[in-house]
Amino acid sequence: MNGSGMDKLHEECGVFGIYAPEGERVAGDIYYGLMALQHRGQESAGISVCRTDGPPGNMETKKGMGLVSEVFTKEDLKRLAGNIGVGHVRYSTTGGSTLENAQPISMNYIKGTLSLVHNGNIVNAGQIKEQQMYRGQAHYTTSDSEVLAYEIISERVKTATIEEAVKRAAGRLRGGYAILVMSPRKLIAMRDPYGIKPLVIGKKGEAYLLASESAAIQAVGGQLLRDVLPGEIVTIRKDGMESDTSLCQEQKAHCIFEYIYFARTDSVIDGISVRDARFRAGEALAAQDHVEADLVAGVPDSGLIAAEGYASRSGQPFGLIFQKNSYIGRSFIKPTDEERKAAVHMKLSVLKSAVEGRRIVLIDDSIVRGNTMRQIVEMLRQAGAKQVHVRISSPPFLYPCYYGTDVPSSRQLIASEHSTEEICRVIGADSLAYLRIADFHAMVGGLPLCTACFEGRYPVAQPGS
Repeated sequence: MNGSGMDKLHEECGVFGIYAPEGERVAGDIYYGLMALQHRGQESAGISVCRTDGPPGNMETKKGMGLVSEVFTKEDLKRLAGNIGVGHVRYSTTGGSTLENAQPISMNYIKGTLSLVHNGNIVNAGQIKEQQMYRGQAHYTTSDSEVLAYEIISERVKTATIEEAVKRAAGRLRGGYAILVMSPRKLIAMRDPYGIKPLVIGKKGEAYLLASESAAIQAVGGQLLRDVLPGEIVTIRKDGMESDTSLCQEQKAHCIFEYIYFARTDSVIDGISVRDARFRAGEALAAQDHVEADLVAGVPDSGLIAAEGYASRSGQPFGLIFQKNSYIGRSFIKPTDEERKAAVHMKLSVLKSAVEGRRIVLIDDSIVRGNTMRQIVEMLRQAGAKQVHVRISSPPFLYPCYYGTDVPSSRQLIASEHSTEEICRVIGADSLAYLRIADFHAMVGGLPLCTACFEGRYPVAQPGS
C-alpha cells in the first residue's frame, strides 16, 4: 500500500535523464518522467538542464521540497532551457529530509561543470569521504550523491574525458546504485555491477531517455530499448550512444522488492513484467493455501495484482473492497502514532457492502512492524467481515537493507521478534501466511536476486564486516 505509513518500505529515489537534438527543450519531458516516478520518492524533486550548443557552465537547476507538481511551475519549465537534462525525486533513507539533500547535485570545477542524480546507497561512502577529506576535497558532504560528485570531479582533473573519470570513480564504489551524470556535452549512466537498482534506456524520436523504470519512458511517449546492464556505463553524446561493459561481472543480485512493491505495475524491469511477477506471486500463495473464503481482495495498490493471481489460482472470486483517497499525504511523516492511525483511515475506507458477512482473503505486499495491517484488519471487522485471512506476497522481513531501501533494524521488524502465529494474533487476523523464498522462481524465473532482507546474505558486504 503505497505510502500507508511507517509500516511500509520506501525506495530512496527515482532518476530520469534525456539527451535530445540541439534546439529542443527537455524540461517538460523530465517533469512528466518524474511524475511517473513519483511513487519512488515524494520528499523533494529537482531538474537540471543545459544547452549542448551553449557556452560552458550554462547549466540551470531548480529543486525543492515536495511533490513534482508542487516544486515546478510553468514558468520554471520555461526558464529551464536546454536539450540535455537530468531529474530526480527523493525519499530520504540516508541524510535528512532537507533542501540541501535534494538532487540534482550541480558543481563547478576547474575543467567545467557537472550535474548528478543518484538512486541507491553506496555502502563504502564513508570510507571514500574520509579519503576525500584527507585530500582536502570535501569537508561538508552530507549525502552519497555529493561524495559521488566529488569523486568524479577528483578523477576528471586527471583524465581526458568525463566518461573516463566516471569509470574510475565507479571502480571504487560498493553498493546498489543507478547514477546519471550530465556534463555540458554528454549524458552518462552507470548501474551497479550486481544490478540491485534498476535503470533503463529508451528513445523518443532522436532523443535518448534514461529512467529508473520503463513506465517513465512510456509516460513521455518514448519506446523502451533495453535495461542498462549491471556494471555497464552508457555515454550519450551528439553522435549517438556508446557502451562500456568492462566493469560488468557474472554475479548479479537484482532487488526482488522492485517486483513485489516498489516498481509501478506497468513497468518492465530486466525483461520481466512487474504485473506478471505480482500475479504469479499471488498464484504461488494460493498454491500453498487451503482457506475457504467468499472473496479475495488486495490492499491498494501493489496488493491488487497479487490478489488477482490468488483468486485465479484458488478459483475464488476477486473483488475490490477499499476506496483509496490518493490525495492524502503519506502517514509515515505524521509525528504521532495517533496521527498516523488517523491518516491510514483517511487514506483507505472499506466498502461495507462488499465485505459484510463475508470471509475475506486479504493480500498485501509486506508486513514490516504490523501496525498498519492491524488497523486494516480492524477496519474490515468493523465493516462486518466474518473472517479475515491475511496473505503476504513476500517472505517475512528479518534483516535490514543497506542498498537504499528503508528496511529498519531487525529489532523494529515484527517477524524478527515473533512467529507467524504470534504476528497473526497481533494483527487480529484469522490466519496469516507468507510467500516462500522458494516461490521467487515461480515469480521471476531464474533472475538472480538480492534477498538479503529475508535471509541475511548480502551480495555487497558492509565495510568492516
